[in-house]
Amino acid sequence: MTGAYAHLIAFLTVISNRFEDREERGATAVEYGLLVGLIAIVMITGVALVGPKLETLFTTVSGKL
Repeated sequence: MTGAYAHLIAFLTVISNRFEDREERGATAVEYGLLVGLIAIVMITGVALVGPKLETLFTTVSGKL
């Protein structure tokens, strides 16, 4: 998870440096901050929805072993 997060931050940094206008630096930082926040919310929601199903699956597999 940490490696994926580091790659995401590095990617966003490269993109922001490429397309960033010097006068709009603050607005761009806010936009990317919102984008990272939205991605985090989607990831947390996905884990919360899939987590119980994965727990059941692993419990079933470990019980059969």
